[in-house]
Amino acid sequence: MKGQAGDYLILDQATGRYRENPEQVVRDDVEKHYWLHVGRTIVKDWRLYVMLVPMLLVFLFWRYFPMYELLGCFKVSDDTLAVSDQLFSGFSYFKRLLVGGDSLSSSFWMAMRNTFLLSFYGLCFGFPMPIILALFFNEVRSNAVRSGLQVMTYLPKFMSTVVMTSLVTMLVKQGSSISQMGIVSQALEHMGLITKEVGNAGLLNNPAFFRAIYQISGIWEGAGYDSIVFFAAIIAISPTSYEAAQIDGANKWAQMRYVVLPSMLSTIVIMLITRIGSLLNIGYEKVILLYNTRTYVTADVISTLAYRTGLAGGAGKGIASAAEMMNNVVGMLLVIGANTIARKASNTSLY
Repeated sequence: MKGQAGDYLILDQATGRYRENPEQVVRDDVEKHYWLHVGRTIVKDWRLYVMLVPMLLVFLFWRYFPMYELLGCFKVSDDTLAVSDQLFSGFSYFKRLLVGGDSLSSSFWMAMRNTFLLSFYGLCFGFPMPIILALFFNEVRSNAVRSGLQVMTYLPKFMSTVVMTSLVTMLVKQGSSISQMGIVSQALEHMGLITKEVGNAGLLNNPAFFRAIYQISGIWEGAGYDSIVFFAAIIAISPTSYEAAQIDGANKWAQMRYVVLPSMLSTIVIMLITRIGSLLNIGYEKVILLYNTRTYVTADVISTLAYRTGLAGGAGKGIASAAEMMNNVVGMLLVIGANTIARKASNTSLY
């Protein structure tokens, strides 16, 4: 579309001559000296940019450099050669995983199913818990009591995975008598939910209980810490919104329904999108510390399968890379899909 003279020049009524539009002069100056302004801003706030350096290095060394090794899922694995020097194998590893028809292919599909189910149960039961905790903290009027409760719920997040899994193992440990059973196993046995034989054998040795133990321990570990974001969204609500609701006769439940939850909606949507993006991203650390060969049928996930296969050496590294690549591609597609649906449904999205 062609520009007109009036877009850049204005008529001076006194002299009858055209002169440059002052607004256009400012725009031209900004465009001409854009990088100069950027440099001055960086120099002015250099301390803030220095603080970004450690984060950039972390992403560079632990996120971007490892991507080079992903070429291994398209190359013939050879420990004596660099990845770039290995022979191209195409999609042979992917074909073996998807339609190989051997034990590795069946193990992959079992791990994919377990990964999806563990993540889906975590989304259904684990995602709402931080929101419920944040709503609960908002209703506690005593600052001292609320601070104490928050600290108690945050603490499990700061324990290492080894300590957390050790506590879980102690709570459901196996033994030859009920006195040697974990406190959780004893409680379940007294309530009639499990038999004495199941408790003595150990709940972590029973495939039927692994998913429940994994999800409950995950909620215990992360619900309090994850509630920080939602609680911050709640305290950002203007007090006038509560006052207006009270004038209209709204009780606590009505205020929560018509004031608090709608105000949190954008935060909930954003957190839900990020959670869906990591739906198939289950770390191997916790699973590998809790599972054993007797619970592979419900506990083995993509990351643990890749961990065991990668340690085998040779073609195992290529298979492990291919499994992780497929897992990451599916996760990316889930993020794009969830973001598209959220943008169309609620006008809130990541991008």
